[in-house]
Amino acid sequence: MTISRRHFTQGLAAVAAAGATPLVWAADTVKIGYVSPQTGPLAPFGEADKWVIEQMKAAFKDGIVIGGKKHAVQIVLKDSQSNPNRAGEVANDLILKDKVALVLTAGTPETANPVGDACELNEVPCISSVVPWQPWFFGRKGHPATGFNWTYHLFWGLEDVIANFTNGWKSVPTNKKVGGLFPNDGDGNAWGDKALGFPKPLSEMGFSLTDPGRFQNGTQDFSAQIAAFKKAGVEIVTGVVIPPDAKTFLTQARQQGFKPKVVTLGKALLFPGAIEALGDLGEGLTTEVWWSPSHPFSSSLTKQSAKALAEAYEAGTRKQWTQPIGFAHALFEVAADALARSKSLKAGDVRDAVAASQIKTVVGDVKWGGLGPFKNVSKTPLVLGQWGKGKKYKAELTIVNNEAAKQIPAGGTLKVM
Repeated sequence: MTISRRHFTQGLAAVAAAGATPLVWAADTVKIGYVSPQTGPLAPFGEADKWVIEQMKAAFKDGIVIGGKKHAVQIVLKDSQSNPNRAGEVANDLILKDKVALVLTAGTPETANPVGDACELNEVPCISSVVPWQPWFFGRKGHPATGFNWTYHLFWGLEDVIANFTNGWKSVPTNKKVGGLFPNDGDGNAWGDKALGFPKPLSEMGFSLTDPGRFQNGTQDFSAQIAAFKKAGVEIVTGVVIPPDAKTFLTQARQQGFKPKVVTLGKALLFPGAIEALGDLGEGLTTEVWWSPSHPFSSSLTKQSAKALAEAYEAGTRKQWTQPIGFAHALFEVAADALARSKSLKAGDVRDAVAASQIKTVVGDVKWGGLGPFKNVSKTPLVLGQWGKGKKYKAELTIVNNEAAKQIPAGGTLKVM
């Protein structure tokens, strides 16, 4: 088969055009990948992300100067579908197909851990959040002496949640008998771990823990756990469960005549939608508060206070504020700051800039190597909140104990249910 000179020249032009456009694009645009659960049982953790990303598009409209050159910013959002395997797959897509300079991720170990592992393997910098640091660090086989090379995390730890929960429990009269609901997942196994989780510190503080063992997320029958709690005389229930499991447990507890004085659950009670779905079962429930309109911090990007950011979200979505807003926003604050300080878009330069971060964000100070137990962890403050009947919304969250983070004002005191 012979090819005419004209066809050959046209072909070269087409190849050149096809090759040139992505090269120009890659040179002038920096891509930031974002992985979170947009669908599935963990979707409440990602509910605010699209709104935050729209806000970021406005914040980045003039681009970012990186290594002396202006770059347009493109944010690529991927849905983990609340599935760890899927989270790893989409992280690989961002790295290998989209060629992102930096990956951001948030929303339980089932999302952040596989994304972090993919970034570590492919040597691409990653900033993660919304996972207590123990299941993130030890769940990924992190070694305290060496840590990780490419993955950096900002959030609180189990020591903080234990301090807040027990500070609350000590403030009300109970028999100090605690029932634990720890599922067979990254969070549940960390919270229930005898050395790193709740059992040891509770025992040291004079609380007795009844742990009936691990159960699968989505279980439809908590009769065994309720029976064990009743037999032990439990007055406090704690644990870390997904919202549907909290509803199943609380409904069955009422049906079976189990009435604890205090129910303090991680994960399940964070979101207004989950509390509304519980109806009157939601009143008086307590949970950790990692971010709220009361937090005395402001954004380095938009200069909004935590209160102004929550109000903007409510005005823009006609939905009640939710805790992940602050951390989704803060991830972009840290990303923008690191990219602006990076010498170039080479992965190593971006990673070095991330590692050297020292920034005040809407969730508090972020500094790796200064505010955490290891070089890859920067801790953020935590307080305790309680749900009650609201003025503006059906249920509203009030900070009821701030002993662990005095800079965040409390709005009330813990009341037994």
